[in-house]
Amino acid sequence: MDPRQRPYRSVLYIPGSKERALDKARSLPVDAIIFDLEDAVAADEKENARDTLKQALSVGGYGARVKIVRINGLDTPWGQADAQAVRDMDADVVLLPKVNAASDVDALAAITGDLPIWAMMETPRGMLNAAEIAAHPLMAGFVMGTNDLAKELQTRFRPDRLPLMTSLGLCLLAAKAQGLIIVDGVYNAFKDTEGLAAECAQGRDMGFDGKTLIHPAQIDVTNAAFAPSEVEIDLARRQIVAFEETEAQGQGVAVVDGKIVENLHVVTAREILAKAEAILALQAG
Repeated sequence: MDPRQRPYRSVLYIPGSKERALDKARSLPVDAIIFDLEDAVAADEKENARDTLKQALSVGGYGARVKIVRINGLDTPWGQADAQAVRDMDADVVLLPKVNAASDVDALAAITGDLPIWAMMETPRGMLNAAEIAAHPLMAGFVMGTNDLAKELQTRFRPDRLPLMTSLGLCLLAAKAQGLIIVDGVYNAFKDTEGLAAECAQGRDMGFDGKTLIHPAQIDVTNAAFAPSEVEIDLARRQIVAFEETEAQGQGVAVVDGKIVENLHVVTAREILAKAEAILALQAG
């Protein structure tokens, strides 16, 4: 499957130290899992978490879900050992927290080799260096760490996330320029379905591929928000048909629902249909 077509609607954090959570994740309808060795694991559990996670991944059972391991920072007492351990795990991606510059990615790549790297984008310096981070040859995705970012920026919470818009926009621009996956930050009030849906809609409108989640109760809302809707799928099909018929007849302009359809609209329409088909394939698997 083309990496750009693979769905990343829902990306769930799972503590790497909790065997029960690691087992439950095998049956959850998420597109990707972040197996967390950082924030979700207490200091005295860090070393055990490495072994627990490695064993769970070796057993398998996660199907087509993308397996992402978030390590501790390389400047912590656990980061180096985490990176060395992930290199030998059955993981698809290694996720580095608090990435400030491309040199941080270099330091991780020196340990993990060719394993694709995702960056937690959660510091002011990271925002300012987003373009150089995205351009690193092993960089494959961005994860917005909006809680840490808000703390660093000393912002107030607002439902419209206006204080974070500059940072979100910088990372989106950098990720899209390099063809990276980019997923939005978590929504903390996991019982607030209405608020989650609103933030998902905002993130989808901005161009995020999906959203990171802290609780399985958030999965259904997020999967629906970041999947093409029936209305979008229907419009995409009609745009493609109209454009192809116009070309075949040698006419200049295709029109659907009173709006001109150009080649760029058809490209988007085909991407929508490809994503819808990819989601169906994941569900069938």
